[in-house]
Amino acid sequence: MDHERPPGIAVSVRRLVFGEMVLFTDLSCRLPAGAWTCLLGPSGVGKTTLLRLIAGLLPGGTVTADDGRPLEGRVTLMAQQDLLLPWLDVLGNSLLGHRLRGEGGQRYQELEARARRLLARLGLGRRLTALPAQLSGGMRQRVALARTFMEERPVVLMDEPFSALDAISRHRLQEMAAELLDRHTVLLVTHSPREALRLGHRILVMGGQPVTLREIPAPPGPPPRQPGDPALLALEAELLEELAASDAQMEEAWASTVP
Repeated sequence: MDHERPPGIAVSVRRLVFGEMVLFTDLSCRLPAGAWTCLLGPSGVGKTTLLRLIAGLLPGGTVTADDGRPLEGRVTLMAQQDLLLPWLDVLGNSLLGHRLRGEGGQRYQELEARARRLLARLGLGRRLTALPAQLSGGMRQRVALARTFMEERPVVLMDEPFSALDAISRHRLQEMAAELLDRHTVLLVTHSPREALRLGHRILVMGGQPVTLREIPAPPGPPPRQPGDPALLALEAELLEELAASDAQMEEAWASTVP
């Protein structure tokens, strides 16, 4: 993985409006350097919007790294959709970024060897030549994960990266992601309180309209934590209550905009 020191990131949004809805007003947050920040909240509250702002895909916010350097070229985004190219096989899709950048020769051979090893760990070692149409949703998501890991960026943004996986695969790949992205600056959007509590150094809950962010203490110990840990289970109940309150705020806000 990339040995570059990952930066901390500061995000500030003065005002962001969608239609007649004021989504963000004076919103700010910080992603600590080399740590996982997990973001939860009701559907439609703005989690993906914030992720896309940080990735530079949407205007309206100020995003700065604490080392004073531009973030361009140091961020990779794994979107909710796998975005696999239908004419490329599993191996080709996992190396897509390198192909688009024109990397070739000995360097590409080394990358291909690494991709093969990574795909084997992801359970796709026998599907390297399969096209996306021949894969299940969970397999496609694993290819997207491989592509994300292959980018070797110090800042990683992931939007529901494990959502299409079965429970056993999800558990195993959470651990793999925690290993491969250790000491990276990671923002993980998830709907799963347990996933956030397993993986997060910092846990934020989005709610309200305009949006506010509330921090929930992470369980003790380094990620990935065991899902049956009593401290994690106690915090899971608290986090579910916080999410229920955020969802109620969201419903109230939407209702107030209906004529």
